[in-house]
Amino acid sequence: MDGVLALNSHFHTQAWQRYAADHLGIAIGDDDARIHGGRNADILAALTGRQPGAAEVEACDRLKEGAYRRLAKGAIRPVPGLMAYLDHLAAHRVPCLVVTSAGVRNADFVLAELGITARFAARVTAEDVRHGKPHPEPYREGARRLGIDPAACLVHEDAPAGVRSAIAAGCQVVALTTTVAPAVLRQAGAARLVADFDEWLAQLAISGDDASS
Repeated sequence: MDGVLALNSHFHTQAWQRYAADHLGIAIGDDDARIHGGRNADILAALTGRQPGAAEVEACDRLKEGAYRRLAKGAIRPVPGLMAYLDHLAAHRVPCLVVTSAGVRNADFVLAELGITARFAARVTAEDVRHGKPHPEPYREGARRLGIDPAACLVHEDAPAGVRSAIAAGCQVVALTTTVAPAVLRQAGAARLVADFDEWLAQLAISGDDASS
């Protein structure tokens, strides 16, 4: 969702930078891939080198995500080509869903801000899985909810944790370079990269590929 449907990763970066400075005593750079693509408990563990307690995760969910929503309110824009791609999928009767590390509240917020809530057959959020990305469970659960073999699923991701999760689940991946450097996505296992959905649609048209297959 974040960085794939929406150009909002910079708001998450700003919110994490504020939270980490105020509550963890840690400085986070603008290009730190650890803060993208995972659940807050996993991100806190990556930043601090220890497993956070339930109270710490709850506080992070409230403070960091609250700051993020205030920053992003009214300012979220779709990734270029998103609406045309969703139209393309609908025209080919390709079912799609959102698999996100975000919680329900952030998922509701982003999809509503973009006006695309009704575009997806289902969604998998942080509350729906025991193990977050890069574990394969989120994408396995997404495939299950669609009634489709993971090997027949195409995943778009923008963060290393998500790429690893999708590959481990057995899905195909086309990664977007909206959030982290291409080299970081390739290191995570992404073999095919595009800048946005405009580029992906152009590649489909040139190659004659059909998203429904």
